[in-house]
Amino acid sequence: MEEVNRFKERGYTNIDILPKVENRRNMTLANYFTLWMGSIHNVPNYAMVAAFMLLGLSTFNTMVAIALSGLAVAGLMMANGRAGAKYGIPFAMHLRSTYGDAGAKLPGFLRGVVAAIAWFGVQTYFGSKALLIIIGSLAPGFLNIGGGATFLGMSVASWIAFIVFWLMNMAIGLSGGEVLNKFTAILTPIIYIVFGGMTIWAIRGAGGLGAIFNYVNPAAAHVNPLLGYLIMISGVLSVWAAPGASVADFTQNAKNERDSGIGQAAGLFVGHALFGFMAVAIFAGGNIIYNTNFTEVLDIINSWDTIPAVIIATAVFVLSTISTNATSNIIPAGYQLSALFPDKVDYKRGVMIAGIISVIIMPWKFAEGEGAFLTFLSFIGALLGPVAGVMIAHFYLIKNQQIDLDALYFDPKHPETSHFSGLNRNAYIATIVGLLVSVIGQFIPALSVLSDLSWMVGFATALVVYTLLQQDRA
Repeated sequence: MEEVNRFKERGYTNIDILPKVENRRNMTLANYFTLWMGSIHNVPNYAMVAAFMLLGLSTFNTMVAIALSGLAVAGLMMANGRAGAKYGIPFAMHLRSTYGDAGAKLPGFLRGVVAAIAWFGVQTYFGSKALLIIIGSLAPGFLNIGGGATFLGMSVASWIAFIVFWLMNMAIGLSGGEVLNKFTAILTPIIYIVFGGMTIWAIRGAGGLGAIFNYVNPAAAHVNPLLGYLIMISGVLSVWAAPGASVADFTQNAKNERDSGIGQAAGLFVGHALFGFMAVAIFAGGNIIYNTNFTEVLDIINSWDTIPAVIIATAVFVLSTISTNATSNIIPAGYQLSALFPDKVDYKRGVMIAGIISVIIMPWKFAEGEGAFLTFLSFIGALLGPVAGVMIAHFYLIKNQQIDLDALYFDPKHPETSHFSGLNRNAYIATIVGLLVSVIGQFIPALSVLSDLSWMVGFATALVVYTLLQQDRA
């Protein structure tokens, strides 16, 4: 506490960027387990699995690949979250420790503004589609409001559902992490009960597990199995690219490093293993039962004849999407905007700014057309994979997990006294090289595989380049 008071005296009056003192760290192993377990089941993630099933791998291999993706995400979150858990610092200061105080602004903007707001809008759009199904089931006439008129690509009914769902998300975001902990603790078991029931329905309706494992999507391509595995793992990492970069915003609240590490590892691996089995079984079973090719899980639910079942299943999707949206998007956006403009923007004002921008960018456009969502994922992975690569290389390979907090929170009146002042050029070079390598496949067809694996390529490239540059400087 004495150290924090010293930082306040230097001008760090925004409590959101100060190290969390012990009595303000309230997240336990169980909190992390339920937080990430509940964040996996949402409409965009199911859309991702439907896209994976078009790669042509067997349903069993798709399930295994998603489980392995959970291990990869767990490794990322544990590794990049250690600085937050060890020192109590938020993502903004974790960035400063890597890129310097001036240098931290660009990667902070990419994660906390570009990626977080884009994801918040996309999640809000998908969640509003689930909400619209509930409203339409209870009041079918609602879907005809406006007589078929559209505005900016959405019907009047869709707009109403979008605004209502946006307000629900904003309420959770403004309330902060404490309400979210309670929300996810209650929601997580409900998620697995409901989606477990959907999985049983799909398996029984399809004629058993054998039919699920033998199912082949008739529209599927036939990519090399190893490439298919890598595409799926990179795709899931891209989904988690934003929270993977800013995980310190959550691990800074850990009661201890053990709770943070084990809770995240267990929640992410077990959650993805269960999610992979459930999602693939639901799509395969739904396609077999209805003899069609569903690309959205909401279409499967909306095909049911029992309205109460439709409402219950869709309501859980609505709530789980809110949980994910708050955890991964609106809360980090609020913190990062507060860190970028500490004198003018506090956390709640940052949430409001992010929420408004998320509507202005028309996120429904990111989900239009075949392959649009995977392209969006590739874009997010290319942006943030290199940032995570540099952060992990700096913390583990260059600094041996040591951060001098007194130097990190240097006196702004005397920046020359700290090596964290200014811009880490090598970090910028490595980040830009990683970004360019991971997007080059969008422009050179022969290198398209690099963009298919954008997060992994960007992460590995930036990590290696930064380590080599720093070694040369040493």
